[in-house]
Amino acid sequence: MEHVTIIEKCSDAAIADWLAARLSEQMGTHEGPVTITVPGGSTPFPIIEALLDHDIDWTRLVVWPGDDRVVPEDHPASNTGKLRDLFEPVGAEVVTLTEMEAVPHFALAWLGMGADGHIASLFPNTDPRPDEPRSILRLTPDPLPPEAPFDRISLTLPALLSSDALVFVIRGADKRAVFDQAVAGKHDLPVARLLAAATQPVTCFA
Repeated sequence: MEHVTIIEKCSDAAIADWLAARLSEQMGTHEGPVTITVPGGSTPFPIIEALLDHDIDWTRLVVWPGDDRVVPEDHPASNTGKLRDLFEPVGAEVVTLTEMEAVPHFALAWLGMGADGHIASLFPNTDPRPDEPRSILRLTPDPLPPEAPFDRISLTLPALLSSDALVFVIRGADKRAVFDQAVAGKHDLPVARLLAAATQPVTCFA
């Protein structure tokens, strides 16, 4: 896939620098809010902390969780609660995912990926499709990850594809192998379905 760029061995700070440059470019060329979606899990939050050290007009940023566990926002497993703790003190808006929410076009869709090829909470058992008519759906992973045994709410493939750019941050050789195979079209896991339908630039920090 010619539109996929893989950047290896970047620190959290270097990824934050890249994201800051992208956001600054968007804010410089567009008036009004700039809307992005970001992943949950443990990987993004140190990067977000480094990102927030940059001098950006955070009041123009609107942050959507790509997915969340169906728990109260003050629950330790809530992605949204963690995002609020980081972004709201600097003036950014953080959206709560609900099935009734109208999903915008994203300046940037930032994603993680599991070793099973899932993205957001689109696990293989949920059979995600690029022609899914819904933008947000509630689902149950099978098997449920033991570290987070909760139902999920997630953006769908079409919602993630409605973006100017896709960026992945992937840690570990096992995940890198799954991503490389997806780029090569060697499996049909959710990440492969997303990449096969993507026409925008895709950057993967691995």
